[in-house]
Amino acid sequence: MKITSAEFIKSAFERRHWTADGRPEIAFLGRSNVGKSSLINSLLMRKGLARTSNTPGRTQSINFFLVNDDFYFVDLPGYGYARVSKAMRSDWGRMAEDYLTDREELALCIQLIDARHDPTALDRQLNEWLVHHNKPHLVVATKADKLSRNELDKALKGTRSELAQTRVMPYSSDKGIGRDELWAAISEAVEKSAF
Repeated sequence: MKITSAEFIKSAFERRHWTADGRPEIAFLGRSNVGKSSLINSLLMRKGLARTSNTPGRTQSINFFLVNDDFYFVDLPGYGYARVSKAMRSDWGRMAEDYLTDREELALCIQLIDARHDPTALDRQLNEWLVHHNKPHLVVATKADKLSRNELDKALKGTRSELAQTRVMPYSSDKGIGRDELWAAISEAVEKSAF
């Protein structure tokens, strides 16, 4: 896909702050240190659009980015970061679940996991939720460039076996591995749900 424009629109801390123009939305979900901001920047070929941080758990809001004036990338709070309070973790989870449950504009959920590790209990739980609720989704295994070809093949095989009802694809924000394949899936989802 050709990116003609990409801009940060808003951070929403409450439902009433969500966008309301009906454009399709592509949601990005994953653990706090899995590289969501890097992946969004890499897809949009913009270095600092989604802010990356050395401190996992920094994104506490739902962030909306308008792409090509046509659809949104929606960056949901990361989950599973231990250094924030339980109350704060539960608030983030509630906000993300509200969004995922009720959002009519949601065209595709992209769940990120780290290619170097097996899916965690939280990764599996989120994936089961997406499958159970029939949400259009796929899994992107990030940091694919950190593994050799053999290691990556083995890791993807293990993830596909664990998350058997979900399409899994590799991605590297640094090297661009998987970029075209992911854009094809996003474009298809946007076309299907275009208003």
